[in-house]
Amino acid sequence: MATAFRFKRIDASTKPVINWLYEGKSLTAYEGDTVAAALLANGIDYTRTTPVNNSPRAPFCMMGTCFECLMDIDGVPNQQACQIVVAQGMVAMRMQGARNTGSNTGNE
Repeated sequence: MATAFRFKRIDASTKPVINWLYEGKSLTAYEGDTVAAALLANGIDYTRTTPVNNSPRAPFCMMGTCFECLMDIDGVPNQQACQIVVAQGMVAMRMQGARNTGSNTGNE
């Protein structure tokens, strides 16, 4: 069952346009948009997959508490897309599966 896209911009026509890349695809955003907001405005509905069964996960709280919007942004993994403002030429990729916490316990 198809549904209408629920995220629409009210009005940002006076803001400068930013060009950036998402998974190799050129997207636009408006100055001041976070990565998560820009993805939702472009019709992209998830930012990562779960480590258990690769289910898609989307931005949820949009204020940095839930960590559902983790992405690889400019080559840095585990970035909260709702907290990072889009920049000209930025490159973002979905996180796939388990995130790398950076800890080295010797059990890897």
